[in-house]
Amino acid sequence: MSTPENPWVLFVKSRDGLTAVAALVAILLHLVLWLVMSLEGLQADWPLVAVVVLGGGPLMISVLRSVVRSKGGADLLAAISIITAVLLGEWLVATIIVLMLSGGQALEEAATRRATSTLDALARRSPTIAHRLFGETLADDTEEVPVDEIRVGDRIAVLPHELCPVDGEVVAGHGAMDESYLTGEPYVVSKSVGSSVISGAINSDSALTIEATALPQDSRYAKIVGVLRQAEEHRPAMRRLADRLGSWYTLIALFLGGVGWVLSGDPLRFLAVVVVATPCPLLIGVPVAIIGAISLAARRGIIIKNPGMLENTSRVTTVMFDKTGTLTYGRPVITAIDLAPGVDENKVLALAAAVEHYSRHPLASAIIQGAQARGLELPAVTEVSERPGQGLTGQVGGHTILLTNRKTTITLDSASAGLLPHTSAGMEAAVLIDGRYAALIQLRDEPRASAADFIAHLPGKHDVEKIMIISGDRESEARYLAEKVGIEEVHAGVSPEGKLAIVEDYNQRGPTMFLGDGINDAPAMAAATVGVAMGAGSDITAEAADAVILDSSLERLDDLLHIGARMRRIALQSALGGMGLSIIGMILAVFGLLTPLLGAIAQEVIDVLAILNSARVAMARGTLADFEK
Repeated sequence: MSTPENPWVLFVKSRDGLTAVAALVAILLHLVLWLVMSLEGLQADWPLVAVVVLGGGPLMISVLRSVVRSKGGADLLAAISIITAVLLGEWLVATIIVLMLSGGQALEEAATRRATSTLDALARRSPTIAHRLFGETLADDTEEVPVDEIRVGDRIAVLPHELCPVDGEVVAGHGAMDESYLTGEPYVVSKSVGSSVISGAINSDSALTIEATALPQDSRYAKIVGVLRQAEEHRPAMRRLADRLGSWYTLIALFLGGVGWVLSGDPLRFLAVVVVATPCPLLIGVPVAIIGAISLAARRGIIIKNPGMLENTSRVTTVMFDKTGTLTYGRPVITAIDLAPGVDENKVLALAAAVEHYSRHPLASAIIQGAQARGLELPAVTEVSERPGQGLTGQVGGHTILLTNRKTTITLDSASAGLLPHTSAGMEAAVLIDGRYAALIQLRDEPRASAADFIAHLPGKHDVEKIMIISGDRESEARYLAEKVGIEEVHAGVSPEGKLAIVEDYNQRGPTMFLGDGINDAPAMAAATVGVAMGAGSDITAEAADAVILDSSLERLDDLLHIGARMRRIALQSALGGMGLSIIGMILAVFGLLTPLLGAIAQEVIDVLAILNSARVAMARGTLADFEK
């Protein structure tokens, strides 16, 4: 995952940042010319004129474009102030406003700029080359071709550690593929002849021959890219805090400026009012608070990718969890072993674990770890084979051990139908010894220890109205987890397109948060008001998310919610407090008690106060979260 550049470095690199620096230099040079060299008029004003024309011109165009798009509520008043100051020949006042406006915009750009885009990250990971076979097997010649040239029915060699280029079916070879980036399920899935494979999965150590069953543009990976592009293009626009407050503030300032002009007949009175009214507590104070929140989050292991989300975390009313890796640990464990009569539990587990050492099946590591946790000694295995669709067979201590599924077990040993548990809500592996049913090992991906308490914590402490699970996993698994942690609404077996549709539906009802950890979650993250990636396992997921919680803990998620609330609270203090002081200054200007230059100086003092208050966001000490396990 790429790390965003330091916001202060981005400030200096931006055009608005350079304009702010140039304005500051021009003001200092003007003061030297005027005070030290006793120059007046254009001789002393030329640095100011240059900055206002060269720097303020593009700035004004940008502001006016924003106004046309109805996004410039906080900047419009500053633009009016610059135009009025230029018309009245008040170049120093105009330059000070250019400094304030460009500085605020540069800070905001630095705070909200992404290091890379989600679609770029997907493109970097996307398979581009395929090894097309001339014959039937890997022994035949191959040619490297662009993935786009692959057609349905083509045979392709997927080499060790390569990305699978298209959806297909294994026609030769035996190995495994890591599909976790795509499915969100933390398993390496074994592959044999007849197994389906999906584009974007990572092959393991053994080469496979696959036959393409879909065109590249119709593959699973391409569909996720398409859904993600749709999500990004239709992400709901969120008005900036500065714009929401600035729209009505601008009307008040223009009204008071007009009153001052009418009462005095002097247009300088109007200028004095709009100068002291320039909304710099919004233009500068809010971005400073955002940058402080980014720093505060980073110290707690949270990377903010889209700082605009900080304004919305405390307003979220619907929280949506993917199942695996968010509410669970992403590590299946044995939950029960159902035994046939006369079978010893430790013996059958040791035999199963011994054979599973030779398997890349998703549940193999869980069975092996279960045996190790009991301190069992695993017997030697003399022969191992895995027949497609039949399971894993091994010769252990003179016995034939088979690990397979429920259906195959009943086929091989009809008596097992009366011994197997009627239903299983989780994952399972049946064990047969010498062709006779011996045990059914049941496994689950258990919820995090703190998950239930955290779900109960959200409505009471963060005003969350609805909590749900949206998962691509089976209904039984999702329901089991929901019951364990106290969630009533469950959407199971949902594709990335389905997740996106659910998020878009709930976006219409209020701010949403989606938490996930797989590429299949990326479209939903991109569409949600706040998208949070749990862990840094995938660049695509991290780029689609607004924030990344590096250690995947729910405690850090609570930190994020409190950091967003702290940022919003302090930013509002700076904005409303600064505007309140500015309104007092405007009233003084209406009656001629503040000149335009004094108004600009007064506004700078207000700015400093707003910035100092906003800087408190980063100064939090101790624990912010109020969630305890």
